[in-house]
This record gives sequence, structure tokens and C-alpha cells, in this order.
Amino acid sequence: MSERIPDPARARTVLLRGGEVHSPADPFATAMVVEGDRIAWVGEEGAADSFADGVDEVVRLDGALVTPAFTDAHVHTTATGLALTGLDLAGTDTLSDALARVRAYAAARPADRVLLGHGWDASAWPEGRPPSRTELDEAAGGRPLYLTRVDVHSAVVTTALLDLVPGIRERSGFHADAPLTGDAHHAVRQAAHATVTPAQRADAQAAALARAASLGIGSIHECAGPEISGEDDFTGLLALAAVGNGPRVVGYWAEQIASAKDAERIRELGAIGAAGDLFADGSLGSHTAHLHAPYADADHTGSAHLDTAAVAAHVAACTEAGLQAGFHAIGDAALTTVVDGVRTAADRIGLDRIRAARHRIEHAEMLTDATLAGFAELALTASVQPAFDAAWGGPDGMYAARLGADRARTLNPYAALLRAGVPLALGSDSPVTPLDPWGTLRAAVFHRTRAHGISARAAFTAHTRGGWRAIGRDDAGVLVPGAPADYAVWHTGELLVQAPDERVERWSTDPRSGTPGLPDLTPGGDLPVCLRTVVGGRTVFARPIE
Repeated sequence: MSERIPDPARARTVLLRGGEVHSPADPFATAMVVEGDRIAWVGEEGAADSFADGVDEVVRLDGALVTPAFTDAHVHTTATGLALTGLDLAGTDTLSDALARVRAYAAARPADRVLLGHGWDASAWPEGRPPSRTELDEAAGGRPLYLTRVDVHSAVVTTALLDLVPGIRERSGFHADAPLTGDAHHAVRQAAHATVTPAQRADAQAAALARAASLGIGSIHECAGPEISGEDDFTGLLALAAVGNGPRVVGYWAEQIASAKDAERIRELGAIGAAGDLFADGSLGSHTAHLHAPYADADHTGSAHLDTAAVAAHVAACTEAGLQAGFHAIGDAALTTVVDGVRTAADRIGLDRIRAARHRIEHAEMLTDATLAGFAELALTASVQPAFDAAWGGPDGMYAARLGADRARTLNPYAALLRAGVPLALGSDSPVTPLDPWGTLRAAVFHRTRAHGISARAAFTAHTRGGWRAIGRDDAGVLVPGAPADYAVWHTGELLVQAPDERVERWSTDPRSGTPGLPDLTPGGDLPVCLRTVVGGRTVFARPIE
């Protein structure tokens, strides 16, 4: 690598050469020039010599792969950071293991007013149940403890935390010795998070953004709202991201609006939409997703938080105000409500206006033929998380336990969404599943229900360009001249070209395809390692290129 002193009157230029550049502008590209915050040129090594004397930096790739930076289209940044820096029960194998981690964490954090933890999943434990309140009280030493299930739609808490929330035992969703859901869960979450100091919050946000940058993620969509995180948390994150030392953060605030005044308040917060986790229902793991027919392992159909009229009013108000609307919807009944509501809004103010607004739905797991067709008709973006299927799909997974095998097989139909022309944006819902873009692509390609898997190329596009399109930007997420200089450099194995609509059996390295290659995502193989992440021309993560 070489440097020269730049002229401060002009944009800094960087030449990357000697690698593989994933660009539709030139499928054989091995070099790229960045000028300021934009891609200036993409081409082959021989032509790069003409730029070598006029740049401020030459990055010698030594065969490394350059791709657009990933966009994670659904993140809870502070919660992700708290899981990274605090008590994380993800991966615990037994109830006793989880309780042991609680004891150790409580002993190590004597000054915390409330102990915060995340990630337990009793469906994976041989005991088949979450910890009781008595067990938690003992493990936490009688201290307040808030411990969310992996899906963040329910939590177990200690008696000491309940005592901090007046009237908690009268709220809906309170259970004497079972996980809290609904209003009771929101109340204890608010009380627990209120004890996080501004310094703790900033540290957690910085940790999450640093982790994202180290994984080649150049943009995240923060899904915040009054039931998830406070306004100070949201505005603080946007301010931290604006400094420019990490990934871009695009903010969504999940609050219903009814007027132009409401919309202006959403904009003043810094959000681009009244969307994200505006809950139409809950989650399958917590038995709160809203279903048309009862759960296989419970005698109810979950919880509906919105009706068709409420969805229609919100979508119409957002469209009139030029804001994106969006909803969290997982169960088939919730998705029916959302699609019917958006269609009602289209009847009221015009289909073309609804389609142009690019409203979005988070998760969209339990689609039917009718709701899938509604997504296509209304140009709704499906913001989805393939790692959900990797974690809970399959004949022996949590989805099958909750729904039965036949219904479980219908979940997360990515191939059908693409065939219908529905835009996809991929994400993690971190900390529900980890920030892991290449793992996300692997999960999308090797779906546990084979018919729902998509090509590596389609998944890659959905996790790069799809995230930008989901916020209304069609000029980004791709390495072509004029696009934003958001890219990542990777150490990886052989690049492969995949035949359309196939998985591992039809991979090829034939250069006559004229298609940029991608790493082999076959399960069990090594995934790429990020060497450098650049956002707007600024390096936000780097390790030596060896």
C-alpha cells in the first residue's frame, strides 16, 4: 500500500487493484477507483495503471474480493450492544446452564440497579420450560432482573423488578409464574431500560456499530419505537452514527400517526418512516403471533394489536405526508389484517400513490397465497430474516412445534415472493439473531424448506441493493460509477457462479457466464472474513490484507 499527500482542495482518491470486484458494470473487474464518497471507475487490472499516479492511496488487494457493503434491514442497536457487552444467554443448552450464567453475571455486576439479559430459548432446552420466578430470584440474589426471550416478545423477571412497576400484576400479559407478554412486558421493559445510563447506552450502541462494521455491514435500519426504546435512545443513536465512524443508520420510529402534525414529529426525531416494529401481532415463539387457526401447542390464536381500520388510517396518513409506513406482522391473520388495511388505504387515496411510497412489512413469515399476491399488488417490501428459518425451521424446529409440520412448511416463502415480484430486504432482527450477513445469505439459499430457498445472487442483491431500495434509494448497494462508495473487502475462497433457481448442484466457475462470482455458501464451509469496510469513502473497519 502506498500513500501521497493529498491536495485538500479536491476529493481524496483511492485505487484498489489486484483482486476481484463484484460489479455488474464489468463481471471481470479486478480494480476500482473511489473519488471522495463515490465510485469513480470499475475495470480490469491493465487499465488501472492509468490511474496509479493520480490517486492518494493504492490498496493492493492480493486477490481479495470487493463487494458492496451489506445492509442489515432490521436491527435494534442498543439491545444488540447490551447483548454484546452484557448477559447473553444465546447458545445455552439447559435451564441449569442459563441459571448459572445469571448467577455469575449478578456476582460480576454488583453496582447495576437492574440486571439486563437476553437470548434464552426454552424450546431448545431438555427441561422444556423457562426459569421460574423463584429460580430467578435465587440466581439473581434477590435483585431486579429483566431477561428477554430470544424473540424479545416475552421476558422472565424477578420479584424485585415487579416491585418497581406499580400495578404490574393487573396489566394484560402478566402471569404469576410464566413469561410476561403484552402490556405487562412493555411496562417492565420500560422500567428496566430506564435504569441504563446515557454512558452505558452510548457504549452499547458503539459496540453494536463496531461489530456491524467488522462484518462488512455498511448500513443498518434501526427499528425503534415507544414500545421498544425511548426517544433519547433513538436520537442518541442517530447522532452517534452521524459522526461517520461506523455504518450508516437509517431510523424508523414505530408509532401510529393520524395527521401532518404527527408526521412532522416523526421527522423531527430523525426517522424516515413511521414503520419498523409497529406491532400488528407478536411472535411465534412467545405464542403471540396472530393466527387464523389455533396453535398446535396452545388453545388460542395469539394476539392482534391492530385492526384493518387502524392499518388503513396509518398508511393513508403516512402516504399523504410522504413517509414510509410499515408494520411488524408474522402470523397469517396479522398479515391478512395488514394487507387488507393497506388495500383499504389504496382505495381511499389511490393505488399508484401507495405503490410509490414503498411501504414495508417486517418479518412477513406466515404468508398465504392471498397475502403474497397483496404484497405484489401493493408494492410492499418484505423485510425478512432468513436466520429465523435456520434457527427454528425444519420438521423438528420450534415452528413445527408451534404450528404443526404442515403449517410450518409454509413459512418464509422467499422464492415465491421473488417470483411474484415482491422486493426483498434481508436483515437479522439483531439481537434476536446475530449480525451475520454471509450466514444470512447461506440461510436464504439453503432454506430448511427447499422450495423456499433462493439463489445466492438473489439473496446477495436483497442484502445489499435491496436494503437501499427499501428506503427509496435505487442508486446504491452496487459497485458502479456514480454509486456511493460503500464497500467491503473480503478474504474468501474460490468464487462461483450459480445457475438460476438452483443451489449447490449447479455451481460453475465458467467465465463465459459474464456474471460476477460469489463465495461458496455450502453449509459447513468457511464463510468470507471481512478485511475492510468503507462507508461513504471513509474506512470504518480495517485489518491487514495478508
